[in-house]
Amino acid sequence: MGGVQAQQPTTLTIAYPSPGGLGYFGVYNAIGEGYFEAENIKIQTQSVNGSGQVLQALLAGQAQLGHPGPGPLLNARKNGGDLVYIFNYFTRSQFNLVVPEESEFQSPTDLKGKVIGVGTSDGAEVAFVRSIFDSVGMKEGDDYTFITVGEGGMAVAGFMQKSIDAYASDTAGVATLNLRGVKLRTLTPPEFQSYFGNGYVVTREYLEENKDTLERFGRALVKGIKFGLDPANKDKTLEHAKMGNPQQLEDMKYADALMDVYYSLTTPLNAEKGFGYNNPAAWDKWQATLVSSGDMDKPLPDLTQAYSNEFIEVWNAE
Repeated sequence: MGGVQAQQPTTLTIAYPSPGGLGYFGVYNAIGEGYFEAENIKIQTQSVNGSGQVLQALLAGQAQLGHPGPGPLLNARKNGGDLVYIFNYFTRSQFNLVVPEESEFQSPTDLKGKVIGVGTSDGAEVAFVRSIFDSVGMKEGDDYTFITVGEGGMAVAGFMQKSIDAYASDTAGVATLNLRGVKLRTLTPPEFQSYFGNGYVVTREYLEENKDTLERFGRALVKGIKFGLDPANKDKTLEHAKMGNPQQLEDMKYADALMDVYYSLTTPLNAEKGFGYNNPAAWDKWQATLVSSGDMDKPLPDLTQAYSNEFIEVWNAE
């Protein structure tokens, strides 16, 4: 009986900030291609509303892993939540400040006195766009206003009804707006394009007590991402993504185009460092931006506690 017991798979629940199948293709490929099974892991995914709720789920023990943005993670650490970002998944910015192409706005400063729509009030895109405005000396409340309008489809209505002038969008939001006939102009300054996005996070307690499990999880995840980045596997990757959000793949033309965007977002900035690598300089940049924008009142005592590269070598070993 002992042998049978030892073969019981480890069940891991992952909390995602939105019901995205395409964006999280690495995990769904690893499920569909049997990589998690080979590591004796069973994955359960759950969608919540934004990074704030992901972090709450982790701290409450309702999920072992989460996929929040770095801004909300740093704020949670500031408030005493000992959470660690262990896998940099979206290596480039997922977010953009966008306006309709026919609008007169050409730069963030043109939005003085205007209303910016956001998907969720505490989403990672809010901190990102607030940082853009801060870089040009504009303050929320005085120079512009955020209003929560919901995801991409709701933003279409916001633009049509003139209730918003710009939108703090994620990748899917931009694709949705384009698909609905709203051609967009991006006002995101070039230096903000390099900000990394959401990644896999655990509590420090879970990390310390489950290193073997996290090694197995990351190994399978890296295989799933690599499988997806091979153009020959695009059809299979799209098929596996239906596990996460079948509605997202009802329009295959849209799904195919969106997949290309996610390929770009998940390709390592430095191939030599491997998948999941956290660049300390990028973390410094994120924190400095959040402090200067007022999202954080001061830097964390030790920023290096917010992330870890402990498993990168094991995860990327051939």
